[in-house]
Amino acid sequence: MIIRRLPHHIIGSEKLLPFPHLAEPLDLGFTRLKNRFLMGSMHTGLEDDKDFHRLAGYFEERARGGVAIMVTGGFAPNRRGWLLPFAAKLTNRKESNKHHVLTERVHAADSKIVCQILHAGRYAYHPFSVAPSAIKSPITPFTPKAMSSALIRSTIQDFADSAYWARAAGYDGVEIMGSEGYLINEFLVEHTNHRQDEWGGEFPQRMRFALEVVKAVRAKVGLDFIIIFRLSMIDLIERGSSWNEVVLLAKSLQDVGVTLLNTGIGWHEARIPTIATCVPRALFSEVTHRLKKEVTIPVIASNRINDPKVAEDLLAYGCADLISMARPFLADPDFVRKALSGRSRYINTCIACNQACLDHAFEKKIASCLVNPRACHETELNYDKAIRSKRIAIVGGGPAGLSAALVAATRGHRVTLFEKSPQLGGQFNLAKRIPGKEEFEQTLRYFQESLRAQFVEVVLNHTVHSEQLLSQQFDEIIIATGVTPRIPQIEGISHPKVMSYIDAILHPERVGYKVVLLGAGGIGFDVAALLVQKKPATMPQFCQEWGIDLMVQHRGGVMPMIPTPPFREVTLMQRKTGKVGEHLGKTTGWIHRAHLKHKQVKMMAGVHYVKIDDLGIHIIHEKQQRHILADTIVVCAGQSPNQDCLTALRAAGVSVHAIGGAVEALELDAKRAILEGAELASKL
Repeated sequence: MIIRRLPHHIIGSEKLLPFPHLAEPLDLGFTRLKNRFLMGSMHTGLEDDKDFHRLAGYFEERARGGVAIMVTGGFAPNRRGWLLPFAAKLTNRKESNKHHVLTERVHAADSKIVCQILHAGRYAYHPFSVAPSAIKSPITPFTPKAMSSALIRSTIQDFADSAYWARAAGYDGVEIMGSEGYLINEFLVEHTNHRQDEWGGEFPQRMRFALEVVKAVRAKVGLDFIIIFRLSMIDLIERGSSWNEVVLLAKSLQDVGVTLLNTGIGWHEARIPTIATCVPRALFSEVTHRLKKEVTIPVIASNRINDPKVAEDLLAYGCADLISMARPFLADPDFVRKALSGRSRYINTCIACNQACLDHAFEKKIASCLVNPRACHETELNYDKAIRSKRIAIVGGGPAGLSAALVAATRGHRVTLFEKSPQLGGQFNLAKRIPGKEEFEQTLRYFQESLRAQFVEVVLNHTVHSEQLLSQQFDEIIIATGVTPRIPQIEGISHPKVMSYIDAILHPERVGYKVVLLGAGGIGFDVAALLVQKKPATMPQFCQEWGIDLMVQHRGGVMPMIPTPPFREVTLMQRKTGKVGEHLGKTTGWIHRAHLKHKQVKMMAGVHYVKIDDLGIHIIHEKQQRHILADTIVVCAGQSPNQDCLTALRAAGVSVHAIGGAVEALELDAKRAILEGAELASKL
């Protein structure tokens, strides 16, 4: 049974019913969880701070939001298990004592918290990494050292000691990271375990390390302590685990004392998207559902669950006993409270863009959230009540303007928001039309509902001029007028077959069969994705196109890809000589490039545009003159700031501020726009 992708309008309905399955407590015998929400582990970078006051603030806010149990980011059980040199570990009393401020504040907010113990194995980004066998990972530059039997046994003891120090720190349990391709997972599969001793060979020997770790931990912490095992239920790599092996391991883990089985999906090196926006909601719940039938301990569903209705359905259909969400709690710390009180329309939904969470983590920055810039900055970015209520005008209802309006109104200011178009949203109204980016509609729903609740005056279909703003004597004026498309200087650019990216997105039916896109940044990739696909992919089509075998009849759940034919013939060009799509998101760019490759999109870099005529476009590429036939040429050459109103107001000497694209146009940079709006409004 596969949960269907729910229509996006459901989450905004005014008639949402309570979620009885999500609200139901779960009795674990020695302890009780107050509901079925688990905040999944996610490394934020705060784990590496000298003290945990910022980390405590992050977890405390989510505990106050009503979640039953939370899992920290990963802490290494020893130095070899570090993700990075001097990264977070939990190995002694001094390190344990740092955690008290975190566990005490979470418990005071009536939530439980468990510490994840993670040994990076060959994913460690340092030269003293270790693994079952000396096989280099494709995502790290270091070849690990093969572990000796003595080192394996000492590492097992290190896991147990780390769990002991977690209990001493006040944690309610630990999560043992056994998935995503880290050390324990590396022992389980032939892909990374070439040993021929008692820790390798046939599967009963390969799973021995995982079982010995759990047994040692249980012996060290006692029976009244939660042990979650993060089990890789579908590896999404060749030579990964078979389904029978997954089941055997799950049953064996149950026998040696695991309290809960959490769902792990895909190794980090897998070339299949698992948590990006394009992944259908709850896609991988099928594997959790199948495993739940094989064990008696509770199982936890995870990955791309960001809607309480989807979560409720998973529980109602018997797919899982708990629902794990990580990034949705970055987006909205009050997710649980809003859902269980019938206020789901006010949830700030995670859109799975990865831009401020995973991209930041891989860039060694503190994680945050595109739609909630306070995430992981709770001690720094606060929306306190203003000392004096001001009259504030905001010009522009795109992401920057919406963010500024909501924060300003939340602080008690009287806000008027002017938008020249018939609807709020700006560039988000384009983004939501791109296949795989439909979630952007949820951000618009959140802002619209929240602005209404804060009594923000919204004036649509109105181009406001500086004279009107000056005559109404606003205390503060914020210009968030966004961007305008940049038109390159090319002979024939006004030819009838030339369209702007805005027209192509709003009216794809007007685009011909042979298409040339001028510009291969984020806009170009989005337009290409829209034009090559007639309609959004269904769940079965998504699995076929990416080679996902949810029944795990193939090892690792990987099967041959079956791409659907492209709806149009598209050529993507850029003037720059570098790699096409080089500056796309760090953790999602490869997905966009692979998708267009599946759709046979031709990509050309280092192109000089000569002229456009009735047949198409003349170019110089690799020192050769060429003529590319095209029915339609779409200009995706970036944007320029829209600063007309700003210039006039500054000349008048009033208190005026500019944010978002009105300051600098950086390819639909909603992360920066929303952050700038929030930061400015927090200080007014």
